[in-house]
Amino acid sequence: GFHPEAEESSSLLETAVSVLQNSYLDSTSQEGFQYSQAILVENDVFLSELKAFAQAKEAAGYSQEELEETFAFLLFDNEEEAKEVCQTGLRVNSSSVSMLGDPAKGVYISKYADCLHPRPWYHGKSGYIVICKLIKGKVKVVSENYTASYTCPSPGYDCHVAVSRNNLPSKTSHCQAFEQSQYYVYEVSDGSTAERPRQICPYIII
Repeated sequence: GFHPEAEESSSLLETAVSVLQNSYLDSTSQEGFQYSQAILVENDVFLSELKAFAQAKEAAGYSQEELEETFAFLLFDNEEEAKEVCQTGLRVNSSSVSMLGDPAKGVYISKYADCLHPRPWYHGKSGYIVICKLIKGKVKVVSENYTASYTCPSPGYDCHVAVSRNNLPSKTSHCQAFEQSQYYVYEVSDGSTAERPRQICPYIII
């Protein structure tokens, strides 16, 4: 007979895979990854906060482009960690990366679905990717800062990205590619930093 759940989960997997494939940095990644299962994350709190964030920023005069929903990615070794982020949200102090901004004041999330870790993915490795919806808002390009005095969130902005190097040599190390394709996302109101920026909403675990 007809199983709506199976049907639904296969179309969810297709949706997830197409999101991932449209977000590869390297075209050869199309061949390299296999995805087996997708779980829809329905967290009404995060969804309504994402909407509230968009409405607040729209009222503040943000452009449609700044309010556009895009996707970003997190990688976890095990399902528990992936599920936990979907329940508690992406919180500050969760990143070992620090070059775009203070990890205690914001969160890091990957722009590319095939560049989720400072070390390359090796054959046979598996993991869980959390696809998140992201509203970037006002994005500030900052230069990488490898010192101990971290870059702070920029007033009037919502996100930092690294200076884009279109002339990236093809031999760029994986670690550099990873660092340069991170979003540093934060939400500051009245001088204090949100524990969990509302503009990131976990969407699918795959």
